[in-house]
Parts: sequence; structure tokens; C-alpha cells
Amino acid sequence: MKKTLLAEFTAREGAEDEVTRLILEYAEKVREEEGNLAFDVYTKEASPRAYWIFEVYRDEDAFQAHLKAPYGGPFNTALAPLIEEDASVLTFLDPVA
Repeated sequence: MKKTLLAEFTAREGAEDEVTRLILEYAEKVREEEGNLAFDVYTKEASPRAYWIFEVYRDEDAFQAHLKAPYGGPFNTALAPLIEEDASVLTFLDPVA
């Protein structure tokens, strides 16, 4: 079964350009993962500092491999001081059959 989630965070005022640069660099790496099916980065139209990342992985094993990727920790460390939340807020999604 696919593993699907929405990651959300809000860039601090003035940090939007750096957050965008970081997330786009990270997205390139994640999209190369064997088990990644989607890693789409959005901002809210009404609130451009609010980022939404829609992620889909082949299955739970692919998601776990993603979490263990060597570039994830450095990305999160660089992102943390640039966002309002303590970390990305994750919402796991189930398909409606």
C-alpha cells in the first residue's frame, strides 16, 4: 500500500527565499529515491509563506528508507531556524475507496 502524506510548515518572515532554495534542493534528491512516487512542493495562494509538500512513497518500506536518507537530517537542521513551527507538521493520508 502506498504511503502518502502532507508535510506543512510556515517560513519565518523574510526567510521565504532561503526556504524555497532548501526545499527545492531537497526535492531533487527525494525525487531520485527509488521508492518515491511524488514530492510536490506548494505554497498557499492566500499565504505564500505557508508551504505544503505532498509526498507519495511506493510503500512503508520506501518511506522508511526515505527517513534514513543521509540528506534528510542536514535538511531538517537547516530548515528548523527558518520556520515558525518546531518541525514540519506531518499528516498521513489514506485513499478513499
